[in-house]
Amino acid sequence: MLGLLKNLFGANDPVAIQPNAFVVDVRSPGEFASGSVKGAVNIPLDNLRSQLARFKGKEQVVVFCRSGMRSAQAKSILESSGIQNVVNAGGLGQAQALLSK
Repeated sequence: MLGLLKNLFGANDPVAIQPNAFVVDVRSPGEFASGSVKGAVNIPLDNLRSQLARFKGKEQVVVFCRSGMRSAQAKSILESSGIQNVVNAGGLGQAQALLSK
């Protein structure tokens, strides 16, 4: 069971974030406006499928949300759509810590 959860969420695994990673905040516009990670773009989870073209050709995609649940869903959607090298950075606090390194 733990392995399944780890594979689904993946935020606790050490990951090397590439300097040119496409960083995406999948929270709502209101949540995004209240503060995000520097350089992140806001593509809410509900709009992800209609925005897939924005992910094409990216070497690495980093997704995050408030708690890690929506970013886990985003990772799954992106990978099932053929987008490779997707990192679930978890919640906002985790993403800020991971991306500030």
